[in-house]
Amino acid sequence: MSGRRSVSDRHAQLTLAVGALLVSVSSVLIDLAGATPGTASVYRCLLALPPLIVLAWYERRRWGSLRGRDVSLAALAGAFFAGDMLLWTQAIFEVGAGLSTVLVNVQVILVPLLAWVADREGVTARYLSWVPVLLAGVVLTSGVAGGGASGTRPLAGTVHATLAAVCYSVFLFLLRRGGRQGSPIQNYCVVIAAACVVSLAAGSLWHGVDLAPGWRVIGWLTGVALAGTVLGWLLVATASPHLPSHVGAVLLMLTPVGALALGALILGERPTPLQLLGCILILAGSYFATQRVRLRS
Repeated sequence: MSGRRSVSDRHAQLTLAVGALLVSVSSVLIDLAGATPGTASVYRCLLALPPLIVLAWYERRRWGSLRGRDVSLAALAGAFFAGDMLLWTQAIFEVGAGLSTVLVNVQVILVPLLAWVADREGVTARYLSWVPVLLAGVVLTSGVAGGGASGTRPLAGTVHATLAAVCYSVFLFLLRRGGRQGSPIQNYCVVIAAACVVSLAAGSLWHGVDLAPGWRVIGWLTGVALAGTVLGWLLVATASPHLPSHVGAVLLMLTPVGALALGALILGERPTPLQLLGCILILAGSYFATQRVRLRS
């Protein structure tokens, strides 16, 4: 392994970690907006499209346009992203933010599994040994272990959060694969455009979409679009193709840590000692699980 490759890997890991922390802003701002799942999903995509289209145009002038097959895969990724947004937002109301966060983060197992089945990509023994620590950290950070779970429809919420986890995992897998073709910004722009269309269609049939939610709601969702959808997920989209699938999945576990910190700063929530311990486990697990060692198939 050359020194140049090592620097590239470290840069990609840092970029993805920053992106994951920016994505964590979304949950807090969506909570402040108080919009329906369909409304939140449509506007966070719609408001993100103008800057993404400009960036995609510059990339297209420099590197050329996407192929038809790549556009189709990006659109499919967008459909799964829409499913994740709609289902996860609904699960928060039904089972609470804590348990929904735990269930959706099983992507740390599902994404490498998809990469192994589809691409025969190996994972490291170190990663496998740290997965239980990471999952334990998410459980503690969510507040479930400390009695912080809430919600009025636990069964429905569990089903919706589990389906959201599947959609989230497929979205991450396709996003990473699409970015490998050399035009990650164009690919991601198609993802968000497709997610906007699917969110509008599915959200209209499921709990409805308010096309005029008011300036207060639009203001909060603009923050979601810029911080989470444009900056956060765009960083993830550009960095994840340069990393093994399990490394990207682990670094995205920083999202619940960021959400907990922002909840304390913005919403006045007070983390319990168990939640702080969960953050420590996630941070330690993310560091040690992503250290480069020999891959085994």
